Parts: sequence; structure tokens; C-alpha cells
Amino acid sequence: MYKILLVEDDQIISREIIKQLKIWGFDAIEANDFSDVMSQFEQFEPHLVLMDISLPFYNGYHWCTQIRKISKCPVIFISSNSDNMSIVMAINLGADDFINKPFDINVLIVKIQAMFRRVYEYNDKVNLIKYKDVTLYLNDATIEYNNQKIELTKNDFKILTILFENQNVIVKRDLIMQKLWETDEYIDDNTLTVNINRLRKKLEDIQLTDFIVTKKGIGYMI
Repeated sequence: MYKILLVEDDQIISREIIKQLKIWGFDAIEANDFSDVMSQFEQFEPHLVLMDISLPFYNGYHWCTQIRKISKCPVIFISSNSDNMSIVMAINLGADDFINKPFDINVLIVKIQAMFRRVYEYNDKVNLIKYKDVTLYLNDATIEYNNQKIELTKNDFKILTILFENQNVIVKRDLIMQKLWETDEYIDDNTLTVNINRLRKKLEDIQLTDFIVTKKGIGYMI
């Protein structure tokens, strides 16, 4: 799942953008400390940043410059400062695109998708998903924590991929079972429990205790 960091001071606009990004399947969050955007950038490790120019403390130009010092992560400016000088300055400081406010959310989504196709799918396709200090590698079905890595079985990998793609959200048992066995035929509910317990024991080998949380009668989450 692609991660997007939104740096936008207008809460009404910000909430609507985040809502739409999540509908389209992106893992999107808002910057919550405009005095230190870089800390959240480094912690979240987004695949793309949406940046307004007018912000408290420091403007978007400043944060784009700081991002460029440590990352090639795409930056798209979204701003009502749409004069030619603002656009030229944004691009010269490392921005990849510029969208004028007000804008159609569908145009924003299309531009984001196009950016991901150019930067990731056609270049270095994202091959891992992170949750805090835990990394799930999609290319070789392994998981790493505290510099310890273990290999996963096919079912282990499918379960963790589903949970990583829905971080901090309860994933229903029925959905996991459907994704796991990819069949409409009846599967004994206890079979999923056995798989989850086996996976938990494996994760404990790298000190990941209580990593998968059970929500009784509903499903699981990380």
C-alpha cells in the first residue's frame, strides 16, 4: 500500500483529501506538527508528499528543500499561490508537480496514480511494507524485526500482507479466510485459528510478542 503524507494547514481541505485518498486505497496521514514536518516524514516514510506552500512556522518551499536533502520521494505542491513564479520556484526546489487550488479531487488522484506509475512501478517497485520497526518484504516473503529476519510460509505471508495493508484496522476473519484460500467453499473456522497461532509462535522467535491482536468475534489486527 502506497503511503502519502499530506502537509496542509486548512483542516477542512485536509480531512476531505485524506478521506478521498483512503477511499482510493492509499495509506494517507496528515502532518500534525508544522514546526517539525521532517520528524513525521522520517517516521512515516511516505512514498509521496502532498505539500501546500502557505504553512505555519515554515512554508512548503522550506520543507521541500529539507526533504530533498535526504530523499527522492515525489513531492506534489497543492496551492492557491498559482502564479508562474510560485510554480517555477516549487519545481526548482525539487517538487515533481504543482496543482492549483481549487482542484477536482479526481484530477489529484489521477496525478498521484501517474506519479506512482512513473516513480515506482516503472522503476523501483515498492517491495516492502513497514509497520513501526517491523518490515515485511514482499519480494522474498520474509519479515524482519531488530535485525532478525525469518522466512514465512505461503499462508503466513498472505495473513501478514493483509494485516500490514490494513494497519491499525480490524480485518474480519471471513475476509482473511477468503484471501487465504481464495475459494467460496466452506473452510473450517478453526483452520484460520490454527494458522494464526502457528504464525504467532514463529513471530515470537524474533521477539515479536503479541504483534497480532485478536478482536474476539470480529477478526485480527496489528
